[in-house]
Amino acid sequence: MAIDGGNEQFQRLDSDAVARTLDRLHERIVARFPQRNLSHVAAEIGFVITRVKAESSERRRQQRLVRTGCVVGVAIVVVLAVVAMTLSIRDALHTAAGTPAFEWLPVVESGINDLAFAAIAIFFLLSLPARQRRRQTLATLHRLRSLAHVIDMHQLTKDPERIRSAPPPTDASILPDLAPDELGRYLDYCSEMLSLVSKTAALCSQDSADPLVLDTVSEIESLTLGMSRKIWQKISLLHAG
Repeated sequence: MAIDGGNEQFQRLDSDAVARTLDRLHERIVARFPQRNLSHVAAEIGFVITRVKAESSERRRQQRLVRTGCVVGVAIVVVLAVVAMTLSIRDALHTAAGTPAFEWLPVVESGINDLAFAAIAIFFLLSLPARQRRRQTLATLHRLRSLAHVIDMHQLTKDPERIRSAPPPTDASILPDLAPDELGRYLDYCSEMLSLVSKTAALCSQDSADPLVLDTVSEIESLTLGMSRKIWQKISLLHAG
């Protein structure tokens, strides 16, 4: 059976689907832990997803404007460079009679300098949209990294050993305030949120080929994966009891 290229719908992350998944998770957290701040962290992830969706369309509009401005700027630079070169050559040819060859060196040097400065200006203008997009995307990714650490702080003191072995508490001990089944749900919600942080980071990069953006997304994915592994070790320990 021949297999065609497939539907693009199944080849890209859908930001609306990620947002709906996050909304359902937020509702589950609020329903089971209404007094916990974990729901606020889920809401913050939702804000980031909403901003990524909005920035995606707004970024395309801004990039079109910036790209148009850059093209106009490049055209102006090219025209000015051509005019400057033409005037220099015309003046040089006008006074060329009887001029030794070595006296043409300043004219050639001036032309090379004009071309070099024009090339630098063109490179700067053409790279401006990509640099603007990179700055916005990295700001969002840095926020997602911070949210991942906030989620890790929420599960940090949720230790199943305190429930299983019940060691004698000290004055500095953190007393367990969740039943075993509640603790399992709490840890599971933290793991799901870390996965959604990773998926939101992937949303930021699926239309980008910027190496720095892709490396940052990869770092966030590795970070959330490592945190999720720690959580599932706790869940496994909890179920083993």
